Amino acid sequence: MIYNFNLGIGWASSGVEYAQAYRANIFRRIGCEAKFIFVDMFPTENIEHMTANMGFKDEEIMWIYTWFTDTHISEVTFTLDDLKKTIDDRPYSQTREGKKVRLDFGNGDFYTVYMVDDTSDKVHRVEIVSGNCLIRKDYYTYCRIYSEYYGPYEKRAHMYQRRFFNEDGSTAYEEINDEDSVMYKFRDKVLFSKEEFVAYFVKRLELKEDDILIVDRSTGIGQAILQNRGKAKVGVVVHADHYSESSTDDDYIRWNNYYEYEFAQNKYVDFYITATEFQRQILKEQFKKYLNAEPDIYAIPVGSIDELRYPSTERKKHSLVTASRLASEKHVDWALQAVINAKKVITDLSFDIYGKGKDEDRLKKLIDDNDAKGYISLKGHQNLDDVYVQYDAYLSASTSEGFGLSLLEAIGSGLPIIGFDVRYGNRTFVRDGENGHIIPYDDETDAKVCIERLTQNIVKMFTEDDLEKCHEISYEIAETFLTKEVEKKWKTIIETLI
Repeated sequence: MIYNFNLGIGWASSGVEYAQAYRANIFRRIGCEAKFIFVDMFPTENIEHMTANMGFKDEEIMWIYTWFTDTHISEVTFTLDDLKKTIDDRPYSQTREGKKVRLDFGNGDFYTVYMVDDTSDKVHRVEIVSGNCLIRKDYYTYCRIYSEYYGPYEKRAHMYQRRFFNEDGSTAYEEINDEDSVMYKFRDKVLFSKEEFVAYFVKRLELKEDDILIVDRSTGIGQAILQNRGKAKVGVVVHADHYSESSTDDDYIRWNNYYEYEFAQNKYVDFYITATEFQRQILKEQFKKYLNAEPDIYAIPVGSIDELRYPSTERKKHSLVTASRLASEKHVDWALQAVINAKKVITDLSFDIYGKGKDEDRLKKLIDDNDAKGYISLKGHQNLDDVYVQYDAYLSASTSEGFGLSLLEAIGSGLPIIGFDVRYGNRTFVRDGENGHIIPYDDETDAKVCIERLTQNIVKMFTEDDLEKCHEISYEIAETFLTKEVEKKWKTIIETLI
């Protein structure tokens, strides 16, 4: 069995979760049984809805909190009518606004029922209020899976306990909360921290020599995994730039804090995985120089493409596309401003932005303030398999890429790329001047300079480059990232390990 460890997942997930989804598909294809373990709480969403949205199968998902119960991962099927059957004979009034239903019993007693969406009758959670004070929240999938209990503290509702249930409604275990302290109470054991809870979970897996643990995120759980892995092999996936170049010299290296513990404990880690050969070589040299260690490091793409995609109709002329989380480090605002500037030269230029994130409102305002609605669009989160081939080129303003799944998908549809000279994505997928442009960048580069350089390269691509030739070279590079090639790499590493 291959166990993959992560913290959380969301609707606007990062490249880590997308990398896991790609890996799940690879493991299915090569016949390796795999589980994907998540250890965060998800109080506002059902984890199954988010994992299924990314292509995971329910039986592949292990949520640490329900693993200790006999419930299974499931979409929400518990209905409002099911909930009403649990209510005693008290009369109540019912109102609904969007996804919230209120069942009001009077005298400050009411239920606020959160449905799956604005039109669904499926119940995700219920907030129970008595005397205008929140006393409990119940969470459902196909049955009640856990409840939170609240009491008034410093004029607010304070959650002091969680109780996790079996299918028959019996208590499997409890979580006791006191501000930053947490305790887990089982019938035969008490655990005094989240770290102990994770350690107990890993120990209960009863790992064997032919088991492999792959750690995708390790914050707060890395030590518990390494100390309780038994005879299983442990690997760490390096998803981002692993060190700070500006804070590194001949005597000292400043590791990315997300990987520092796993690097320091390299003698207990059986292998590391980077997404690119370029990063593997750098990390190999740094381990030797700064830690006098020579661990096994494999370069395996965190994503792959099943096939090259070709347009069935002519690409939209002078069209740009980007796809990412709408987050500050992606600098979509720079790309947007560069398109606005380049539009003065390339008059039929257009730009579509795919993705969701916290910067969405700011980007909408930037579009509105520049009267750019006619040629710049926010497209939200979509399946882009057959979308990239509609465009002429891909535009990235990201200053941090461990791999760049959207970049891979873009070249798999033949798109040239404009992006900054940052490790590691653009250097992996772009041959400067042949299938796009790599723009000089460092941490000291001013934002205005970045926008101007993006603008210049957009204009250059559409006025000087041979786009047909660019498309051909992108397809050529993409061939090495076909799923069948990545399958071979995973088969080799698994056979080597076990």
